[in-house]
Amino acid sequence: MMTVDTDKKIVTCPALFLAAPASGQGKTTVTSALARYFKNQGKKVRVFKTGPDYLDPQILQQASGHFVESLDMWMAGDAWVRQKLFEAAQDSDLILIEGVMGLFDGEPSSADLAAKFGIPVALVMDVKGMAQTVGAVASGLANYRDDFNVIGLIANKCGSQRHAELVKVGLPKNIPLLATLARDEDVALPERHLGLVQASEVFDELELKLEAGAQKLAAGGLANIPEQQWLKPVPFYPAESGTLQGFEVEPLLQGLSIGIAQDTAFSFIYQSNVRLLQQMGADIKTFSPLYDEKMPSVDALWLPGGYPELHARLLSENINMRESIQQFFLDNKPILAECGGLLYCLQTLSDLDEKEYPMLGILDGQGSMSGKRGCQGMQTAQLPEGDVRAHAHHRSRCFDTPQPIAFGRRQKHPAPGEAIYRSRSLTASYLHLFFPSNAQAVASIFRNELSACTQLKTINKETSNVL
Repeated sequence: MMTVDTDKKIVTCPALFLAAPASGQGKTTVTSALARYFKNQGKKVRVFKTGPDYLDPQILQQASGHFVESLDMWMAGDAWVRQKLFEAAQDSDLILIEGVMGLFDGEPSSADLAAKFGIPVALVMDVKGMAQTVGAVASGLANYRDDFNVIGLIANKCGSQRHAELVKVGLPKNIPLLATLARDEDVALPERHLGLVQASEVFDELELKLEAGAQKLAAGGLANIPEQQWLKPVPFYPAESGTLQGFEVEPLLQGLSIGIAQDTAFSFIYQSNVRLLQQMGADIKTFSPLYDEKMPSVDALWLPGGYPELHARLLSENINMRESIQQFFLDNKPILAECGGLLYCLQTLSDLDEKEYPMLGILDGQGSMSGKRGCQGMQTAQLPEGDVRAHAHHRSRCFDTPQPIAFGRRQKHPAPGEAIYRSRSLTASYLHLFFPSNAQAVASIFRNELSACTQLKTINKETSNVL
């Protein structure tokens, strides 16, 4: 249970960071099962996901019953992350944070975030094919650095009670076995080419898996450990002193309405982005390019990423919607298209079966899937309105496109990142923007504050710089 010291601006709340030695260890399975376990006890659980991710948060949201935001100190900054945790602690009984990849992977890593904010770590490990060796791996992870605290292990895909006993025997005394999760398809989460299947597509099936996961965690020993032994209150502080309300957001979008494409074809949406638009005063209207006849009456449009390649035929056949967006484009109203939204804007898109379908045609070029090859990584979108932190993650390519106005700047590598296109008031790229990293620039895009003349000068300047 959280406690608040309004004089010192400190909130304490139990918190736990779920991290692993690598991807594929079952972090989302375990975190979602843990969230449902405590939710079923009547606790208000807030879950965060480390790093750029859209699919895991959907599952974690269904598990906890509360919206899930991504925490990334590179994309958002330390102060923003601190404020999100502080706000969550004010009205939560428990905070869970799911890590990304391995504990020390990335810059900053999961370990960096846990250390920065004093969150105790529970290791999640797939123990299939191991027994006492689990202890050596856990000990290595826990002692690799001394600036964070590992409080225990949750053993995923544990084969039997005897298997659990062997794992427990091999663990050092300061890393207890908190629970096991049995090796069972009843709790395995469905996957596809970019990761997990969207929660909305398998809601009923996922609900059964979440309940099964919660029950198996309890049966795997979690119910036998008093919570106060491993869930300790953590102090959280506001990013700026003097207020418990946190950052004040300027009303840069007051009086502006923004349409957001949102369905199974377009769902890669940071909840933090939507909340920021609303805090800046925007009136948000969601719609479905798959099933609605036309887009809503709005001042600006956001076409986020998703899986248009899985729905190319339906998107193509919805001619009324296509004409509605095409007219919006011809009216020179601002459109932001990211990744899947970029593919939708092209002239054609070939699906996974290499069948080609006409798309919006508001940006020259064709899109197609590229099998297992793709691009991922952190980049800064160097937009005329200002730099915005972002990331790329796709297994498609586009070609015969116009000259880019700029490229993303990679976090570490010197090679140019993703191309950024601009046509009329359309801004399109494979990059997924994290709006809170530069609210002013994002507001300028949706307000279409650059005149056509300024845009043309910027295009010429940026093109000469990157070629």
